[in-house]
Amino acid sequence: MVWKLDRLSRSLKDLLLTLEKIDGAGAAFQSLTEAIDTGTPAGRMMMQIVGSFAEFERAMLRERTKHGLDAARREGRVGGRRPKLTDPQQKEIVRLVSAGEKTGADAARLFRVHPSTVARLLAKHQQAATAATNKTENENT
Repeated sequence: MVWKLDRLSRSLKDLLLTLEKIDGAGAAFQSLTEAIDTGTPAGRMMMQIVGSFAEFERAMLRERTKHGLDAARREGRVGGRRPKLTDPQQKEIVRLVSAGEKTGADAARLFRVHPSTVARLLAKHQQAATAATNKTENENT
């Protein structure tokens, strides 16, 4: 027994497999919201129909979400969390740590961020510097 059909499974295939297991155990399925009881042939048919519509609804939602995200990207918006540090702050941290004026932990305390934020920033900077060096070497050969 479930309150609502979409609580049982996320796809029609999964739903049908679950119902098969329930039937194999000699039990029946009941959904309180959709008033479905698989103990009857009509209930089993109704379950498959409702499951099909639920899967269709999820597919439509997924498609609308994808189109919305694509439209937002075309407009220049990016999802995700905003960076804790501005570009000038990032450059200042890289400069301070590279020059040996501060340690990564000191820079993290100074800019009130977690040390792992500084470590990721420095790793990204190091990776970019390595890539630039490799590109220059490849151009010179």
